[in-house]
Amino acid sequence: MTEETDLVAGLEALEDKLARARASITRRFIGQERVVDLSLSALLCGGHGLLIGLPGLGKTRLVETLGTVMGLATNRVQFTPDLMPADILGSEVLETSNDGRRAFKFIEGPIFCQLLMADEINRASPRTQSALLQAMQERQVTVAGETRALAPPFHVLATQNPIEQEGTYPLPEAQLDRFLVQIEVPYPDRDTERAILLATTGADEEEAHGVFTPADLIAAQRMLRRMPVGESVMEMILDLVRAARPEEPGVSETVRESVAWGPGPRAAQALMLTVRARAMLQGRLAPDASDVAAMAMPVLIHRMALNFAARARGDSLGALISTLIEDITRVEAAA
Repeated sequence: MTEETDLVAGLEALEDKLARARASITRRFIGQERVVDLSLSALLCGGHGLLIGLPGLGKTRLVETLGTVMGLATNRVQFTPDLMPADILGSEVLETSNDGRRAFKFIEGPIFCQLLMADEINRASPRTQSALLQAMQERQVTVAGETRALAPPFHVLATQNPIEQEGTYPLPEAQLDRFLVQIEVPYPDRDTERAILLATTGADEEEAHGVFTPADLIAAQRMLRRMPVGESVMEMILDLVRAARPEEPGVSETVRESVAWGPGPRAAQALMLTVRARAMLQGRLAPDASDVAAMAMPVLIHRMALNFAARARGDSLGALISTLIEDITRVEAAA
């Protein structure tokens, strides 16, 4: 069997498994298919997701369900202003044995899991937020001078309340860039909210069932990186990312006058991975231009910022990115 044939067979087998996983998740997290797909994309790419939404929209329920369906050991940390780095990473304690001997013993913190829910991450101080940086990027932590690896797979799904600003600490750009995608969790429509009421307020409630194991997820992550990406899709990714940088030659006047800083190479890397994940979730063997257009917003919106003048005018970063996507898509279609 050739390598290409092996890849095709693997992707086809994975298609059925992903369909069952999505069905199991949406039985408990109702009517938010895009949120589910973006969360699964983050896991398939081996990355982390930042969930943005008001309280009560089911973000905690989503992460719990993802942990069950994907077979991942899950921990949850409620971030508060008095939370310390040791509360996340763990600490060494002096332990006395029965024979009177004393020795330091490391007590693992909640970060030693496979799926960590960091609830209201912007409520913690910058010192505590920074404790996640090494873990999110390098999959290891350093405590008391000793580096300890986090067993794969390791993912962080963090939530952030977009309204409340009192007692919060905005995430620094360096940490925002560690999140593969920013996932907006909107209010459900009327029909979806009706289905939620019926499903969650009765005597019986749907339960999620395991579909993946950690080994299955790691295998899917490796398979995703083997998925081919066409030259036209790669050029579209490069065109889009570079068109969002104000200092890049040839960018539009709107970008030059409105954007304080644009996305870096990590944004292009994230797009290369997430377009594959979207194609994989839809049962296709390779991504196309529609995948770039669909994944651009969640990949770029937390990796750019408007300048003061644009904010004073009331400009929207989301609207600017949408315009860039439309322009690049139109150029690609005409080529």
